[in-house]
Amino acid sequence: MSAGGPHLKDEGTRTQVVIAGGIAGLVSRFCIAPLDVVKIRLQLQIHSLSDPASHYGINGPVYKGTIPTMRAIIREEGITSLWKGNISAELLYVCYGGIQFTAYRTTNQALQKLTHRLPPSVESFISGAVAGGLATASTYPLDLLRTRFAAQGKRRIYTSILSSVRDIARHEGSRGFFRGCSAAVAQIVPYMGLFFAAYEALRPPLSQFDSLPFGSGDAAAGVIASVIAKTGVFPLDLVRKRLQVQGPHRSRYVHTNIPEYRGVARTISVILKTQGARGLYRGLTVSLVKAAPASAVTMWTYERVLKMLQDVDHSTGV
Repeated sequence: MSAGGPHLKDEGTRTQVVIAGGIAGLVSRFCIAPLDVVKIRLQLQIHSLSDPASHYGINGPVYKGTIPTMRAIIREEGITSLWKGNISAELLYVCYGGIQFTAYRTTNQALQKLTHRLPPSVESFISGAVAGGLATASTYPLDLLRTRFAAQGKRRIYTSILSSVRDIARHEGSRGFFRGCSAAVAQIVPYMGLFFAAYEALRPPLSQFDSLPFGSGDAAAGVIASVIAKTGVFPLDLVRKRLQVQGPHRSRYVHTNIPEYRGVARTISVILKTQGARGLYRGLTVSLVKAAPASAVTMWTYERVLKMLQDVDHSTGV
């Protein structure tokens, strides 16, 4: 769970930090939900933006850019539509964070007991990859539900989480909850690898500069490494979204022309053939843009909730 980086010992008890971190994460998810919906809508759009001829006969919206897409969604479906799938997303965040934290600690402790210890960076990489993979696979049905709710237009396919679970179980079986899961898990290892490689390469040169936009050299290296890693694995994220909306209701989402895809490799091949390499990066800009406000909201909320909890404990004499 992201509680906002390292904290001093007088910055609250472990319980206060966990509560403040959890609340900050939930508030942050709520605030960036509109950007998440925009990203999903752009990722699911298959018609070419540079070729107006490809728009003919499209029974659905044609989105261009982050702000115009947001305006179009508000105009067509109302402002509350920007929070479609947010309940699933909030549940996903809480469950993912808990599983990831537990798995990371368990894996790290197991690696430390090896007769021949691995380098610390390798231990961190393995622990992060295992924790991310387990958390992703365990919470995947919630991720799928979030995507399907965000992909719905005016015509609602699912009215609630319970009805969506029943519908998927009835029409698609248990495998329906894990469409595209292999793409999601396959993201973790290259993401961790790209992140660590970029971070280790950037940290030494950036640490020489005193004033940087993100604060310290470590923080700046972390932000840039995150951008590089996210960009590198983005095609897998897009493929995951396309696979998540497969099934009996594929033609009933806001984009009615989503093709039938089967498997990660075949999906990538079809997208490259029909939309080119740029087709694998639809929604990348908004994906990178949402990282900054998410961090800002998380830190702002965390500091205030923590202070409130400390004030309550002081006033009650705890």
